[in-house]
Amino acid sequence: MSTIEKVCDVLRTTLGLGRTPLDAGTALLGSLPELDSMAVVNLLLALEEHFGITVHDDEIGARHFATVGTLADFVRAKLAAARKEQQ
Repeated sequence: MSTIEKVCDVLRTTLGLGRTPLDAGTALLGSLPELDSMAVVNLLLALEEHFGITVHDDEIGARHFATVGTLADFVRAKLAAARKEQQ
């Protein structure tokens, strides 16, 4: 399963979206009423748990939540940084 598919699964589960179709171009902030400020916090926690990453407060920006694709890119970058740290 690709990173974007996993991110979609985490989004569906965390936000209670059921089988809502999501893809890289799906807009998030401002488009999904389920994604309010508290949901962003819960989503970040779920992504940290699912992917084994740590997201620091200063890394969080609205640009990461523009679309499913930008969120998946953020997760990929965090995973790559974690791999580098382990080497």
